[in-house]
Amino acid sequence: MTEREAVEAVDEPLTVDSIAADLTDVGVSGGDTLLVHASLSSLGWVAGGAQAVVEGLQAVVEPAGTLVVPTFTGQYSDPATWSNPPVPDDWVLDMPERLPPFRPAVTPSREMGDVAECLRNYPDAVRSRHPEYSFAAWGADADAIVADHDFDHALGEGSPLAEVYDRDGSVLLLGVGHEVNSSLHLAEYRADLDVETVDHRAPVPRDGAVETVEYDDIAKRTEGFEALGAAFERDVGAETDAIGAETGAIGAGAATMLDQPMLVDYAVDWLETHR
Repeated sequence: MTEREAVEAVDEPLTVDSIAADLTDVGVSGGDTLLVHASLSSLGWVAGGAQAVVEGLQAVVEPAGTLVVPTFTGQYSDPATWSNPPVPDDWVLDMPERLPPFRPAVTPSREMGDVAECLRNYPDAVRSRHPEYSFAAWGADADAIVADHDFDHALGEGSPLAEVYDRDGSVLLLGVGHEVNSSLHLAEYRADLDVETVDHRAPVPRDGAVETVEYDDIAKRTEGFEALGAAFERDVGAETDAIGAETGAIGAGAATMLDQPMLVDYAVDWLETHR
């Protein structure tokens, strides 16, 4: 939404305190390991923008909690798959050699949103080493969650997504839908599916030089994610003895809080049935 539309969408500006209160209402609490997917523009007018959202999140989960955000870098993806726009065929083969190396501390994320990029730059935030599918984390378990992010199978075992799962973490969708819910990719790896495998190359710094690393992955897909997420919220979120999803609002934006292990386990079964 435009800034004018953002002003008109709320009765009063969102603040750190009001955001923290709304987060508490939707189920975020101290000590949570929280994977956040957020659209700042969906919330209405926020006094302080992305910084206020980040500090609202921090205020609720600290001191024992951890925030995690995707900081993916599509500029390091396979240029043969670029379509908007495509690049000439003779650019594709040596693109990794044309790119600067992925540096976790400085390489900007691409199309991940202002909230994720703001958190990535926060003091004491740390970022995983994967040149295409990195995550940034802040808080008590930040270092452990992003450490040793495997190059192969970037969103599977050995990834920050699996670390969130192992900590009984939660997913917060803030003004976004399940099409960007990265935890559903973890289910793709765990499900018994007939998947295409792909090879990637990307430059990284190593021992004072730049090295082009090669890594294997599956061809990740997002079609069906909205239907999958809706099915989870309907089937699991409605169970009184095991609430898997809570919904609410942060300003003008819809907020959905999801139990990540329950979501991933459900998604494995759903994908094996529907894909």
